[in-house]
Amino acid sequence: MSVECKVSSPSFPIRVRSAIPKHRQELLKWNGWGYNDSKFIVDNKQVYFSGKRYPIGELRLPNLIGWVTQTLGVDLSNPSSCQDTPTNSQYPPPIIPEEIFKQLKSLHISYSVDVLDRVVRAHGHTLHDIFILRNGRFTRIPDLVLWPESHEDVLHIVRLADEFNVVIIPFGGGTAVSGAVECPSDESRPIISLDTSQMNRILWLNKDNLVVCCESGIIGQDLERELNRLGYTSGHEPDSYEFSSLGGWVATRASGMKKNTYGNIEDLVVHAKMVTPKGVLEKSCQVPRMSCGPDFNHVVMGSEGSLGVVTEVILKIRPLPQSKRYGSMVFPDFESGVKCMREVAKQRCQPASIRLMDNEQFKFGMILKPESSSMSLVLDGLKQFYITVIKGFHPDRMCVMTLLFEGDEKDVIISEQKIYGIGKLFGGVPAGERNGERGYMLTFVIAYIRDLGLQYNVVAESFETSVPWDRAITLVKNVKYVVTTQCQRHGITHFIINSRVTQTYDVGCVIYFYLGFNYSNISDPVGVHHQLEEKARDEIIACGGSVSHHHGIGKLRRKWYKDTVSGVGVDLYVSTKRELDPKNIFATNNFIASIPKSKL
Repeated sequence: MSVECKVSSPSFPIRVRSAIPKHRQELLKWNGWGYNDSKFIVDNKQVYFSGKRYPIGELRLPNLIGWVTQTLGVDLSNPSSCQDTPTNSQYPPPIIPEEIFKQLKSLHISYSVDVLDRVVRAHGHTLHDIFILRNGRFTRIPDLVLWPESHEDVLHIVRLADEFNVVIIPFGGGTAVSGAVECPSDESRPIISLDTSQMNRILWLNKDNLVVCCESGIIGQDLERELNRLGYTSGHEPDSYEFSSLGGWVATRASGMKKNTYGNIEDLVVHAKMVTPKGVLEKSCQVPRMSCGPDFNHVVMGSEGSLGVVTEVILKIRPLPQSKRYGSMVFPDFESGVKCMREVAKQRCQPASIRLMDNEQFKFGMILKPESSSMSLVLDGLKQFYITVIKGFHPDRMCVMTLLFEGDEKDVIISEQKIYGIGKLFGGVPAGERNGERGYMLTFVIAYIRDLGLQYNVVAESFETSVPWDRAITLVKNVKYVVTTQCQRHGITHFIINSRVTQTYDVGCVIYFYLGFNYSNISDPVGVHHQLEEKARDEIIACGGSVSHHHGIGKLRRKWYKDTVSGVGVDLYVSTKRELDPKNIFATNNFIASIPKSKL
């Protein structure tokens, strides 16, 4: 159904020149996270981060070697090798009916059967995915990669798949950490990876209503760059926004670091258009709210590619903020920091971003601090003296809070005064704008460190949850205890388990955990890591936490799906699946292992 309320402009639609090429491996790692030219490198007993894309680029990291040697028992003189780029002989040839190729050519839809294009779209970024890329092979990869360029192209592709009983797995930015885009290993039908990256036009922008309509394949950094050029922002900034797509945000019900000011994706989406085998699911008008039964946007959001392909999204935007400032505070302990965050949430005065690192993660952040000038060393020494000696904070207990303020200059000043005032009530000490900015930007760099770990027999992964305020501290303590106990049972002597509170709500908060260990004496490190994470997740749920806040269910967490939504909830999902996709064309096997054939 067409949208009639758009504002015509000779500059629209805008065909965006994406920062990520069509063949992703030309710029991004085919077997790891991020850009090819950005990585942690160990050279002559020195560690540095390559490239100039991030603030720590080309700078030595003098504290890293001592920390990884002591904490994780790493021998930096003995890196492990990674297998070569996959070749056509390593995977079976595609099993696609010839008639499909004929029709794709007549429709002028770009495609590839090259093995590397297929492997790149056979996975997301779970530990399991990356370990296989480095050391093994996938049981199943897509038979064909398609690059539609419009909503109409997707309509043709879905009709073809339905006619020939071919599976479609939508692929956006490929950053999923839930196993959502992995091909089901027992699927006998041909599998198409539908890559939306060439559907990245900004179709129109309405300045009066402050909304923008975009194709779903637009990447986060491209969307922000183009909106900023026009004087606007979406404000949606997940950790993966450099590489993740708008359609992926919708399909996984994503959240961003600045959700306090701009909202989660469900707060930003005005309209989502999704192509299903049954037809197109969309609303007839784009109004701020309407009362006409269940909101079908919420059928689309969080569906994780199991019901159809999101093709176009109308999103709220805001004018660029006049002022943007970072900040930070140090607290004597984690509990004091959490209490401060609770009070901030209670008073509903959250800045754009407010995050609290526990002591272990605070120390980890410090070891990623680049070499400094002599003057910086003097200033850092004075700050450390003040905090540890004058204020009496213990280095093994204190933690740090990072802050980001956005808005009108006057409002930012008022917000800063209020937040620092609340922090003081709980023993918090301001630690400067520079530390806040550095802590915020480290979010984008920290994802690269897992690849370094894998070179030296260390496996690591993050997982998250949302939890009520009154159970947050208990949940963190219990999860750390469970992981520590399980590591001891497995004979793991060198490991890390740390946490941070990343987002706040009226009734609770979001907690991220990072779990890693040295697997030199473990024959199945990924399997053991999965067992540890399962035990941690069981404890999270026992403490009242959620199975996920924004990473989704996929295949990795479907074990807990039924208990989360109830048996009736599973039946409702299956009924929706049966109505929209009766042949199970979108056979992702997310949420539940398989759709009962009697239900389809």
